[in-house]
Amino acid sequence: MHNPVSLPAGAHLLLAEAPAQLLPARELMAFTLASHIILVPMGVALPLITLIMHYRGLRRDDPTALLLARRWSAVMAIQFAVGVVTGTVLSFEFGLLWPGLMGRWGDVFGIGFGVEAWAFFLEAILIAIYLYGWRRLPARTHFLLGVPLPATALLGAFGILAANSWMNTPRGFRLDPAGSPVDVEVWKAIFTPMFGPQYWHFVVAMFVTAGYVVAGVYAVGILRGRRDRYHRLGFAVPFTVAAVFTPIQFVLGDSIARSVFQKQPVKFAAMELVWETDTHVPEYLFGRLHPDGTVTGGIKIPQLDSILAGFRPDTKVTGLTSVPASDRPNPTQATIAHWAFDIMVVIGSLLVLLVLWYAWVVWRRRKRPAPQRLPESRWFYRSAACAGVASVVAVECGWITTEVGRQPWIVYQNMRVAEAVTATRSSTLWIMFGVVIVVYVFIFGSFLALLLKMRTRWRLADAAAGTDSPAESPEAETPYGPRAPVPGPAAGTGAPAGKDGTP
Repeated sequence: MHNPVSLPAGAHLLLAEAPAQLLPARELMAFTLASHIILVPMGVALPLITLIMHYRGLRRDDPTALLLARRWSAVMAIQFAVGVVTGTVLSFEFGLLWPGLMGRWGDVFGIGFGVEAWAFFLEAILIAIYLYGWRRLPARTHFLLGVPLPATALLGAFGILAANSWMNTPRGFRLDPAGSPVDVEVWKAIFTPMFGPQYWHFVVAMFVTAGYVVAGVYAVGILRGRRDRYHRLGFAVPFTVAAVFTPIQFVLGDSIARSVFQKQPVKFAAMELVWETDTHVPEYLFGRLHPDGTVTGGIKIPQLDSILAGFRPDTKVTGLTSVPASDRPNPTQATIAHWAFDIMVVIGSLLVLLVLWYAWVVWRRRKRPAPQRLPESRWFYRSAACAGVASVVAVECGWITTEVGRQPWIVYQNMRVAEAVTATRSSTLWIMFGVVIVVYVFIFGSFLALLLKMRTRWRLADAAAGTDSPAESPEAETPYGPRAPVPGPAAGTGAPAGKDGTP
């Protein structure tokens, strides 16, 4: 805790005025959002990755690619079901924890949630049809029915990002004498100044993350000696998708940081630990902001922050002290946003280096057959396995930067978080928080257990088929024909293929 003597003027008043419900409500919302966002990359991007593999299988008459696509579609369906539960919890929390927000502003930005709901129902129907269609529909018809899936996933992200970007740069209304929003202009409320940068940065991050997560599973298998075509193909397609989007994401990240600099200068000041408005502002890599404006720890690079913000060292950067203490993140919140931002940038930079490594090896081996173009280095596959986890961490850090950097506003410069919070007793909220933790542990535990059960079933099927050939060709059997039984382990067959645990 900070020494009370060092707190800035007005801080004691702010702490005293904060309702008791604020802390448990924020902690509960943060926990559920951080948990739900782990599933989002797979929900948004896995349909496209699966369809790419599906198309490859049909185009090249490749049963291994079709098998991978079918198995990924099963994971996609299970992940969607779990996401339904965690997303529903979030929907209830918006109304239960933040009635001030929804009651006053729901008519303005609620259209985004409506779009997301329609996209959710459409995606649920399409996933069900796509999953059911394996070996029950003609190959071309089945594939075409899956083609709209990525679009519905992007539409759902559109709705959520429209609502969140409005909270960062609210537009499309005017306030009546009582302070209530009237004359809502839907298009302006959806397409706010931060919508474009925020939406594309988020969507590309989902493709990058999902690609590395899926590829990381097969990278582990390769590290454990499973260098058959099944694992090579399972690694190459999602990793290539992520590799294509990674440099794009790096450029988009720079673009959204510049948009924050222009549209939310106080948030930018928190992200970069800028205390006073000035030119020739240094860049701090990590470090900690203190209540007197000093920064300790980290690495100081003179003038770099001004150069990054406006491409010139004399670019003026707005500082935190440009607004009253009650209208800006406190030093602890600024430090959290700064660390989250720096971690995200560091991870993004390392992923770019990994992509350059991959591109260099593939280019040098471009004249070889496709299976021989992949890198052979174990350090490459170790890095690829870590990339999946690192990209999820980067997504979490991006969310933290966006939400913590906006404090104390829930609607930027229009409503404070403390004004929107519920009047429910804080003790009740803490009990609710504990219940949600237990429920989420059960949900994610069940999700993991189901994935492990599916993995075991696939291992048995692969063991019966042999190491170098898939257990089945999903599109090869008669449409609407019966499924082949899954063979059990036979005595004396040795260790099953896929014993490393990869699907």
